[in-house]
Amino acid sequence: MLSDVNAPYIQSLMRLIETQSKTTLANWGIDYAEAKILPIYTKAYPGDARCQHALDAAREWLDGKVKLPYVKSIILNECHAAAREADASPAAQAAARTCGQAAATIHTPTHSLGLALYGALAVAYDESGTDAPWDTLVEAAAVECGRMEAALRAVAVDDEPNPATINWNC
Repeated sequence: MLSDVNAPYIQSLMRLIETQSKTTLANWGIDYAEAKILPIYTKAYPGDARCQHALDAAREWLDGKVKLPYVKSIILNECHAAAREADASPAAQAAARTCGQAAATIHTPTHSLGLALYGALAVAYDESGTDAPWDTLVEAAAVECGRMEAALRAVAVDDEPNPATINWNC
């Protein structure tokens, strides 16, 4: 994952995340992961639906159809397991971790930052290859973080009355 939480593009995203509700963050993360990140995983593992299952389960929780322990079990026992097993493909591994973090936003809004820290790297690996120089990967990840922020701005609630309480611990 990207680890420079002080990078300007990460700081900008964090400031925007702090203004939104957990529900807005969860919907943004799930939608973005499904549209932009999950295809990286399924390209490497086309028959494996565990990451999609985690995103679907999180959506079901948002719709009030399932309980949180059910979703947490899927995230931990399916999606994160898929990530651990994908060590032959760093792009797919980062994508699986992204899906788990996006789904886990329903539990804790700080997981929304995992979309950027894992997802941007998944995109960078997918576009540039794992042998690309680190600076090239960081540059590609910064561009993707900009897209993520634009996607959150597009669904952000102006003057959100119930922003998530966030303690970044990083």
